[in-house]
Amino acid sequence: MPSDLYAIARVLLWIFTIWWAIWIIIALFTRSLYTLLFLVLAGVAWFLGGLRLIDTYVFFPYLAIPIALLPGMVKIVAEYQRGVLFRFGRQVGLLNPGINLIFPLGIDQVRKIDLRTLTIDVPKQEIITKDNVPVMVDAVVYFNVFDPVLAVIKVADFMKSTTLLGQTILRSVLGQHDLDDILAKRGELNSVLQKLLDEATDPWGIKVTAVEIKAIELPETMKRAMARQAEAERERRAKVIAAEGEFEASEKLKAAAEVMAKEPLSIQLRYLQTLSEIAIEKNSTIIFPLPMEILRFLKETTVP
Repeated sequence: MPSDLYAIARVLLWIFTIWWAIWIIIALFTRSLYTLLFLVLAGVAWFLGGLRLIDTYVFFPYLAIPIALLPGMVKIVAEYQRGVLFRFGRQVGLLNPGINLIFPLGIDQVRKIDLRTLTIDVPKQEIITKDNVPVMVDAVVYFNVFDPVLAVIKVADFMKSTTLLGQTILRSVLGQHDLDDILAKRGELNSVLQKLLDEATDPWGIKVTAVEIKAIELPETMKRAMARQAEAERERRAKVIAAEGEFEASEKLKAAAEVMAKEPLSIQLRYLQTLSEIAIEKNSTIIFPLPMEILRFLKETTVP
């Protein structure tokens, strides 16, 4: 190898050696003992091999080893994530947020799990209620992963499994209640659904925080029947209120009649008050009530 290429090769060797040392320092700060040991041994072996090949043309392709090896060891985990680490197919640890170094060449595999609250929109389900009414019900489920290891190992796809389980529990629980209970006790049903779904998903490392029934769609015939029922109920209330008003008015009229019966002149005063009220309105016809005393007086005078 010419002297100028040899000098370039020596500079490249030290540059890549320093770069390898930086990765060793990163592994030291991340406290990855096995990764640190691997980087130290592999770095020393690579450096000694580079010294032997530095005066040959094979040295330049040899530099591709750290370029291909080191970047693949980096795994960056976000703050809201955790990384489940598998080594040769076995679960060996959990990666925390930040920079993590793993073994390359497929020895280590990482499955990242999101720990934020996730939302599942349960598709509409046709449910037959206890009183044999078909309804369409959909819901939304809020949950989060509290154990990433269980969420990866115990279930193949925790999102899909939780969705299907939510559909099953939704049909099972609502099918045990009447339509009136579903419409009136939605809050209680939400609590029951949340409790059952949380107990079922707890072995998967899933914590169900809330279940909300979004909408309940009724058949058109049932809507019309409920509308007629509501109309009849309102008419019944109106009639009851009117009857109660008439009853109270009759009680007041009875009391007023008893007072007027004690003082006959009060009837004449009431008569004059009625005339004054009629005179306020611009009426062309005025009907004068004839007091019963005049009729009695006429009857007494005409009868021999």
